[in-house]
Parts: sequence; structure tokens; C-alpha cells
Amino acid sequence: MQTLAVTSPITVVQPEGHLNAANAAEFRGKLTAAVAANPNAVVLVDMKQLDYMDSAGLMTLVSAFKLAQSQNQRFSLCSLSPAIRIIFELTQLNKVFEIFESRNAFEATLQ
Repeated sequence: MQTLAVTSPITVVQPEGHLNAANAAEFRGKLTAAVAANPNAVVLVDMKQLDYMDSAGLMTLVSAFKLAQSQNQRFSLCSLSPAIRIIFELTQLNKVFEIFESRNAFEATLQ
């Protein structure tokens, strides 16, 4: 369901397929572990392989974002499909999350 890659100082989490009520708790655990594992790392959720996300998936991201924020850690998203991007726009979470068009666009901000 997901890939986790740690490239200091970036931890990249790549959910795949569907992120919904059926697997949100599992993903939340892995995402929370990724955020907590290296407090100095930047966390990037690369959503390139994510086809569908419901409100449970969205709340998982919000929860991880809050955890990262409490640790003064950067938490960003990239490569959202148009269908998933609209969820962030409708909920106005696009104003809360740092969202990039691609991983390359995100990495350009680190230099």
C-alpha cells in the first residue's frame, strides 16, 4: 500500500491505490512512525500513485501534519491527481498543507 524511503534529511512516504476507511488506520500508524522516526527530517507524502482518497484518508494526513507541526517539522505533499486536489480545495486544506506539483518542485525548495 505504501513505500517509505528515507534519504536524509527527507523522509518520503508514497501511498498507493486507495486511501480510505478500510486502510486509514494502518496508514496512520506508518505515517506517524515516519514523522516520529527522525524529528530533523522533512516529511514528503508523494501521492503520485494514489488513485482515491476519502475523508478517513484526509484525516490521516491532517493528523500526521499536526504531529509534524508540533515537532516544528516540515510536512509537505506532492503529485496530487486532479480528483484528490479538488478534495483539498473543497475543504480549503490546500491553504494549510504545503502542496507541490511534483517531487522535483519540492526538492528545488530545499536548495
